[in-house]
Amino acid sequence: MQTDFCAAAATYDEVAVLAREVSLRMAARLDFVKLSPARFADIGCATGDGIRALQARYPQALPLAIDYAPAMLAEVQRHVPWMDRLRRRAPRCVAADVRALPLANGTLGLAWSNLMLHWLDDPLPAFRELQRVLEVGGLLMFSTLGPDTLRELRAAGATTLRRFHDMHDLGDMLMAAGFADPVMEMEKIVLTYRGPCGLLRDQRLLGVRDGLFGAMGFREARRVFRNWQRQTESDGRLPATFEIVYGHAWKAEPKATADGHAIIRFRK
Repeated sequence: MQTDFCAAAATYDEVAVLAREVSLRMAARLDFVKLSPARFADIGCATGDGIRALQARYPQALPLAIDYAPAMLAEVQRHVPWMDRLRRRAPRCVAADVRALPLANGTLGLAWSNLMLHWLDDPLPAFRELQRVLEVGGLLMFSTLGPDTLRELRAAGATTLRRFHDMHDLGDMLMAAGFADPVMEMEKIVLTYRGPCGLLRDQRLLGVRDGLFGAMGFREARRVFRNWQRQTESDGRLPATFEIVYGHAWKAEPKATADGHAIIRFRK
C-alpha cells in the first residue's frame, strides 16, 4: 500500500466526503438486519465517523476502533464528547493490521469496514482473520472501491491507476474464508471537480494519492488530465466515478474441527 494515513489524519475529515456518504449508506443497510452485538469493531476506522454511527445504533455494545495508523486513532479519541468520557463510553482504540487482529477467536458480533479493504493487494487473508474474530452468527459488513473507479481517467489513457477487485471475486473470497450467505451489491457515485488539481488535492489530503495513482509521471499526468478535460461536458466540471462495492456475510457454525474432523450436530 502506498498510502500515508498517519500524515493525513489532520486533514482527512476536510475531504472525506465519499467515505462519509458510503458510511451512511452502509448504516442504512443495518435497518434490515436483526443484530444485537455485545461487541463491534470499526476496522480501518480513520477518524471515527463509522464508530460514532455504530455507537448510536448499539449503545449497549462495547465499541472497538481499529486502525493501523495511530494518528487516526488519536483523532478518534479527540472527537469523543466529554460526557462520553465521563460515562466511560469512549471507544477502545486499537492500533492493528486487519490481517493480524489482536482479538480472541469469536469475540465480535459485528465487524464493520468502510472503504479500507481495497488497499490490500489480496483481501483474502483479511477476510479469514475477520471470520476468526467473529462469533458464530456474527456479521461482517464492508465497502470497497470497485474496478470501474475513475473510469474517466482510465478512458483518458491512465495506465498506473490502482486496480480493484470485482465484487464477484470478493464474494468468492468470502466463501473461501468460511463465511456463509455473502451478499454483494454495487453502485456508482460521481464526484465532480473544477479541475484535475481538485481531485489530486483531495486524494493527497486523504493520504491515498500515491496509492490510487501509482507511479504516474508528470508527462503521463499532463496527457491524461488534458484528455480528461476534453471529455467533460459543457458545464466545465470534471466527473470522477467511484464504483462502490458493498458486501455482507455471516459467520456460520463450523462444519469441521481445527484438526479436520467433521462436526455432526443432532437437534431435537
